Amino acid sequence: ALPAIRARVDTDLGRPGMPREKVLAAALRLLETTLVRIGNEEYAKSNRSYGLTTLRDKHVAIDGDMMRFKFRGKSGVEHDINIRDRRLARIVKRCQDVPGQELFQYVDDDGNRQTIDSGDVNDYLREITGEEFTAKDFRTWAGTVLAAQALREFDTFDSEAQGKQNVVRAIEVVAARLGNTRAVCRKCYVHPAVINAYLEEGTIATLQDRAEQELANDLANLPPEEAAVLVLLRGSLAREAASRA
Repeated sequence: ALPAIRARVDTDLGRPGMPREKVLAAALRLLETTLVRIGNEEYAKSNRSYGLTTLRDKHVAIDGDMMRFKFRGKSGVEHDINIRDRRLARIVKRCQDVPGQELFQYVDDDGNRQTIDSGDVNDYLREITGEEFTAKDFRTWAGTVLAAQALREFDTFDSEAQGKQNVVRAIEVVAARLGNTRAVCRKCYVHPAVINAYLEEGTIATLQDRAEQELANDLANLPPEEAAVLVLLRGSLAREAASRA
């Protein structure tokens, strides 16, 4: 689904004017780039903490092709994120120019100001994929890939204790990137197949080679690190299915 999503986002970002699809595409591209939570308006109002779709104009400063997002997220986590992207910066600046405090807005065909929320982004994803794909899935996928990349940096471990310690260190990397606790990251944002494969095989370094050998054509549109994780997950699912047969 990821190549299709990314291709559609690129297409919609290139639309003339500022239609709804273009604003949704900008939000989705930023979601994948920043990995911040999608946001909930009720939570923003009651807790004064924000996610991507609940950001206000004041939460982003734009200077040329540079965007700086600075806001308080869930659980009081302070976010300070710099993104350099000329096209996205132009689109976000035009969103800012729409009257109102909300960042992600557009003007519809009747001249009325409209905002987008998490439900709109999830509907957009479902439209593209034809599946129940949600914004949270981006964070889960990213967390899993980040964990695999972190584990790949470690040498082969000599003891079970060392292996588990390396897993903790990898989860710390993911937690720092996603703005979660280690416990939440391991439970909700890292697929257990990645951790199990590392602890069983002693390394994660062979995954990319397997991806290139097994599914080179099928996964040509994915970056190598994502293709490697997908190969691992497919193998894990196949083994689970075989064990239940």
